[in-house]
Amino acid sequence: MEETNELIEQRIKKLDELKTLGIEPFGGSFDVKDSAADLSNKYGSVTKEELEASPVTCVLAGRIIMMRDFGKAAFAHVQDATGRIQIYFRKDILNEKYSVVKKLDIGDIIGVKGKLFRTKTNELTIEVDNLTFLTKSLRPLPEKWHGLKDIETRYRQRYVDLIVNPEVKETFKKRSAIIKAVRDFLEAKGFIEVETPMMHQIPGGAAARPFKTHHNALDIDLYLRIAPELYLKRLIVGGYERVYELNKNFRNEGISTKHNPEFSMLEFYIAYKDYNFLMSFTEEIIPYIAEKAIGAIKVPFGDDEIDFTPPWPKISFRDALTQKGAPAAIMNNTEKAVAWARQNRIEVEKDASLGKILDEIFKEKVEPYLVQPTFIIDYPVELSPLAKRKADNPELVERFELFIAGREIANAFSELNDPMDQRERFQKQVEAKEKGDEETMWMDEDFVRALEYGMPPAAGEGIGIDRLVMILTNSQSIRDVILFPQLKPEV
Repeated sequence: MEETNELIEQRIKKLDELKTLGIEPFGGSFDVKDSAADLSNKYGSVTKEELEASPVTCVLAGRIIMMRDFGKAAFAHVQDATGRIQIYFRKDILNEKYSVVKKLDIGDIIGVKGKLFRTKTNELTIEVDNLTFLTKSLRPLPEKWHGLKDIETRYRQRYVDLIVNPEVKETFKKRSAIIKAVRDFLEAKGFIEVETPMMHQIPGGAAARPFKTHHNALDIDLYLRIAPELYLKRLIVGGYERVYELNKNFRNEGISTKHNPEFSMLEFYIAYKDYNFLMSFTEEIIPYIAEKAIGAIKVPFGDDEIDFTPPWPKISFRDALTQKGAPAAIMNNTEKAVAWARQNRIEVEKDASLGKILDEIFKEKVEPYLVQPTFIIDYPVELSPLAKRKADNPELVERFELFIAGREIANAFSELNDPMDQRERFQKQVEAKEKGDEETMWMDEDFVRALEYGMPPAAGEGIGIDRLVMILTNSQSIRDVILFPQLKPEV
């Protein structure tokens, strides 16, 4: 810490010296005409002799990330948004402006004009004939940024992480390409993008604990949305037949490599279709995204290679449990399910329903082993209060979850459009909440009223964008694909 303070003091001294020279350390606009990547692409194969015969003048701005001073000359590497390029300062060319070079530090942002040439080592370089000081960096960039000991600092100071780790910037470029591919695909299929409220009077659309706030003018409590589902289905009632929203959800839950309390979710709804259609649709959209954004439908993830080539396996929820050793006897017997869970060191809450117990067993015994894209279908009705029942087995619903690399990536179902059944299921959720389950849904009278006007048969799906980006960019933590993840307060 003392060393850092001393370095900052040295830089502040240089800042004052720049002002003495009549130079503004935090300058104004600069007319950039070139980029490091463009110069490399255009002139990367041009020879030294060709550059001398046909001089190329360029104007570029960026941050100094390396510098070597040789007295009357100096080399530096400048980094802009596209990459890095070497620059060369000579005292006999810059004359009195060379005094500014002596005030430069790694991290400073400058604008340069000059001609391209090749050094003795054949590196493409800009020989600077005009230097504009743009921003003085008062804090030194870290020399060694990689490594586990710096992982939280990297997330907390993402601005520095982006400067010194080019691969991090590349991950977020890919994230942007993934989101663009999502929108391109859906809009080509006739979907329209909509925006629904972020603050709800009644949180709904998922089983989760919401964040709570208060609206002073109305003197009412509001909740950050846990899902946009119920509003999007209101739009299906209103006559839209293909809608989607790609935006933030908020859930007041723990933080882990798979969870961030604020996360990006795609939800889309289509009238007159069911969950079977959505499975085929999902086998189409995700390979499309991978091909467009990453350039391949087989991607590395940790020690595995994920193959998005369809078709993907479809396994019922109960079959998935029995395939991993759960006895069939626990599927319809709460006491036996509790006993088996405890025998296998799986924690279940007191008075948990059978469906909840089976879900906890699934998370421990099945989910981590679903590496390749796999649909788990036909869930118990009590785990799916918004999904349509199966005609041949009313205790199950027409629902699937997509798992990839041991992670839930998507959740979808044929939508329940029977208002009487929906009211009854909401009521059961309310009863569970009164018994202490904080993640159950609330009664939403207006949503039931919307269904009473008539919602056409429909199917809906949510895809976790952050988790999908994790897999497509081979990132092991959700914090690696969120620019500013939630962290504990800095001490």
